[in-house]
Amino acid sequence: IHLATENEQYLSELPDQAGCFKVTQIVEFIFLLSEKWHLDQLARYQAVELFERFMIKQVEQISRENVKSREQGQGSSWSSLKDPIYDTFVLRVVSCIQLASKLSLHYNVVNSDTAVKFLQSLKYSYTKQELLESELAVLKTLCFRINVSTPLAYVELLLEVLGHNGCLLPAKPLYQMCVQLLDFSYLTRDTIYNTLLKIAIENSTPSELQVAKFLTVKEDFMLLAVGIISTSVFILNPEHWKQVVEHLTCITGITSQSILEFSYAVLKHVVGSTTP
Repeated sequence: IHLATENEQYLSELPDQAGCFKVTQIVEFIFLLSEKWHLDQLARYQAVELFERFMIKQVEQISRENVKSREQGQGSSWSSLKDPIYDTFVLRVVSCIQLASKLSLHYNVVNSDTAVKFLQSLKYSYTKQELLESELAVLKTLCFRINVSTPLAYVELLLEVLGHNGCLLPAKPLYQMCVQLLDFSYLTRDTIYNTLLKIAIENSTPSELQVAKFLTVKEDFMLLAVGIISTSVFILNPEHWKQVVEHLTCITGITSQSILEFSYAVLKHVVGSTTP
């Protein structure tokens, strides 16, 4: 109930730029760096979500400053305002990964030495002090609200509820499949959701308004978690699939049709085939 409420609250306050900083290159960079530093699954998703929310706040702040400058007749150019974002982009990514590693209480927290060494390997000359200031900048921008839920938390909790409700499924293989598909959905996010949108509107050329309205679907963590579990069960235990979909519908209120469509969109790109 808490996660569902949190999800609904987030969707009701969704900024227009939501999802802009979850493009494949950024997600892949965060995943690979998290893997290099031996972080757990939760940390890598949390780093993506932290970076996304931080960058959106940064863009909003720059937009406000731009409007203010114009009102005062100073007319600062957009390029001069966005330069600081470009210049510190990789540094902010690293800071978000560091914060996520601390939040996960992992035994292998990414310390300043590790982070500085990595940045130096990319020819950046940041000091430990600048690294600390970057972490503080992220914290302050997000008002220290960094313990955000990730789709993985939704997946884990829903799997627990399914087990409690008597769905006798192989827990470990199912969880591993869910994580793999969640990774896949993050890395091919736009492709999957473009397919889902076309299915939903029954049209291969959605309008700008339809794309804008679909943003709440793209950012719905509960739908994503339900779709990932459904697809995982279909792959591993197809004989239990209908039962699991019924359970998921009862638990979340998401219709079986929506779950089916999401699973189809994911499977279509996993298999890489246009065959129905």
